[in-house]
Amino acid sequence: MAAPTLQQPGFLLVNLKADSSNKPLLQRCQDLVKIIDEYPAKELHTIFPWLVESVFGSLDGIIAGWNLRLLHSRSNEYNIVMDFLNPSGPMMKLVYKLQAEEYKYEIPVNYLPGPVKACIQEGVLPDCPLFHNKLQFPLSGLLMLNLALNPFEYFMFNFAYCLITPKIYPQGQHGSTTDSAYFVLVDTYLKYFLPSEGSVPPSPFSDSRGSVTAPSPRSSSVSFAGYGVHSPSLLKHHIFHQPSVNADPAAQEIWRSETLLQMFVEIWLHHYSLEMYQKLQSPQVKEPFSPTEEHVLVVRLLVKHLHAFSNSLKPEQLSSSPSAHSHTHTSPLEEFKRVVVQRFVQQKLYLFLQHCFGHWPLDASFRAVLETWLSYIQPWRYTGEKTNPQPDQNRTVPDKWESFVQENLLMYTKLFQVFLNRAVRTDLVNAKNALMVFRVAKVFSQPNLAEMIQKGEQLFLEPEHVLHHRQPRGYLTPSQGGSFLSSRQRVVTDMVFRVKSHVYALEGQDCQYKQMFGPELRGAVMKLIQIIAQARQTAKRISDHSNEVAANTSFLSWFGFGSPDLNNTFSGAEPEESGECLKKTHEFLDRALENLCQIFKLNQGQLTQLISNLSSSQDDGNCKQLPDCIAGDNGLILTDLGRRQIINGLRRFDIQYQGDPELQPIRSYENALLVRLFYRISSLVNERFGGHMNALCSRPDFVGRLARHYLTDADCTTKVKHSPMSRRTLERNRQPRLSLRLLASYRTLLLLLLFYAFGALLSFGPLSSTLLILTGSFLYGLLMTLFGDKLKTH
Repeated sequence: MAAPTLQQPGFLLVNLKADSSNKPLLQRCQDLVKIIDEYPAKELHTIFPWLVESVFGSLDGIIAGWNLRLLHSRSNEYNIVMDFLNPSGPMMKLVYKLQAEEYKYEIPVNYLPGPVKACIQEGVLPDCPLFHNKLQFPLSGLLMLNLALNPFEYFMFNFAYCLITPKIYPQGQHGSTTDSAYFVLVDTYLKYFLPSEGSVPPSPFSDSRGSVTAPSPRSSSVSFAGYGVHSPSLLKHHIFHQPSVNADPAAQEIWRSETLLQMFVEIWLHHYSLEMYQKLQSPQVKEPFSPTEEHVLVVRLLVKHLHAFSNSLKPEQLSSSPSAHSHTHTSPLEEFKRVVVQRFVQQKLYLFLQHCFGHWPLDASFRAVLETWLSYIQPWRYTGEKTNPQPDQNRTVPDKWESFVQENLLMYTKLFQVFLNRAVRTDLVNAKNALMVFRVAKVFSQPNLAEMIQKGEQLFLEPEHVLHHRQPRGYLTPSQGGSFLSSRQRVVTDMVFRVKSHVYALEGQDCQYKQMFGPELRGAVMKLIQIIAQARQTAKRISDHSNEVAANTSFLSWFGFGSPDLNNTFSGAEPEESGECLKKTHEFLDRALENLCQIFKLNQGQLTQLISNLSSSQDDGNCKQLPDCIAGDNGLILTDLGRRQIINGLRRFDIQYQGDPELQPIRSYENALLVRLFYRISSLVNERFGGHMNALCSRPDFVGRLARHYLTDADCTTKVKHSPMSRRTLERNRQPRLSLRLLASYRTLLLLLLFYAFGALLSFGPLSSTLLILTGSFLYGLLMTLFGDKLKTH
């Protein structure tokens, strides 16, 4: 076993690269385990960057690596990968082995999140301490800057970046969900390095040289610059004056926990700054980064775990004073739990969610973003308490969470307002969209929550003079329900200061705050209630129509006696919007209305009157009107009002096939062979006698009227009144021509068969029966030509 150690480091890397394409994954992992155990750190140092890239893929996405995001538990390689990348597995053992030395690995600045990269390229040191003291300055200038990371930071950077790297998936495969190897590994790393119980297991190797620039409540104020408030521009540091790292021995206990969390937050969330988000409000600015549904699901996993991690703070630590001297009585991990959500996550998650709310498509995939938001604003769901379970609608929010609500006020109020703007533009007839509105209304209707939000808004609106004598002491530390040992006035002043600091840090000093329970937002809620009521009526109409169609469908529909026309469907209904889905839509919207009335203290009588008025106006024929549109050169053009009417099912076009009637798709009640045969015959006749038919139909006398009855479509002139048909299509369909497609219908064939059989019983031959059919058809056309107009008027 000792023989391989005599190889030079270069040969080791060459052999591993060759094995990566020749050996199966299981054998490669077994070889790597032996190499990691037997080789010294000096030789392992040369293969570490290649190994990380071969596992997680390259930062530019060209090399796929092990495809952790596509690897699911049903795969044969799943357990092999999980064992190798486990926090106590061989890969992490290699990281710790290199961490004990002074090895550094470079990451180009170009791969950093947009705001961080912009800061560095402008010559300003980023706020996040993770990037302090790590910049390498090449001779070529700032455009080729690199970060020098220690092995643990390098590993976690590549692991986190794997989620946002654009991947080229094999055909038929999509991004992973909650059972992928990547998702499970994120959960495993969070539970290992941010444990709710106990402490982080120590490294098997000495890591005295592996100190990181992690923020710590015991270090200088610079360490927390990026967590909680924006640094004033006068205090920004130039990148050539990077602050030195204070190697606090107590901080070494949790340096891996802080590094992992900072890396996840920076790579996954820090893609938008306040200035960048304000620029994105302009439609001319292209988005710098668009998260995927998979990305958002992983962020939700992070949020849920951080709440559980923070809520595991010991009761005696909850009641202690959050002063600067409290660290003498608490462990670093306990203090880390106290500040982790507010200082590490709040600001970046707020901008991340605000961007998603404003730019995510108006479809059901928004559910991932919505649940991430609802998970963050409900930390009481992740306390681990199992006593006295209550139904969700009756669960009162405990008073101890009042400080959390106040210090996250914008997470409740501003994002609720943005959600309202989305909801009024969403198709609420769809059960999945109705469920999202119900979920938000249900969460905000929890007893005591609305009162906490109102109190937070009142604190923010307090006059500024209450802050003049306030001392800036740890105002961003969440009390988690603890009591401040001061007078009542000082407690109120402290709360006012923290709420104002939170709002100004996230929205800027010149923000115009809109109250959640103010008159403007109340009007928006009433508009949403009106749209919900309209969607309820539309869902009921679709359900009634579907029931009628189902009742009329019978065995004879196969022969065409039911409603064989595919255009005879209600345009407001999607394939999944039928039956049970419509019942769920009605249920979700009903409960959403109840919860909204509860949140905003709406008068139930006025709400009932509003809904009844809306129902009566729709019953008067509103649904039969066309959507709002204007006449253009090529037909009708929808206005913005018309689009909203269609989205919410208020009005609709009578959708009809607008192409050549002869080229419609072959229906189930037609014989495909006969359709094609009769089309060729009629095409030959129309090409040869088209001019004669035009001349015949142009005659104003009775013969011309009779020819128009047989050779033109009488319905094409009425269809244009109910459908946005272009003028070119209308003129093409009005051209006289012979159509034999009716003879290919099974219904027509059945009738002909029955008529010939009846003629045979009466001793009529096939020729006589055919003459009788032609004579009857001619007489029918003659009668319709003579009396058709009178019948239509009646």
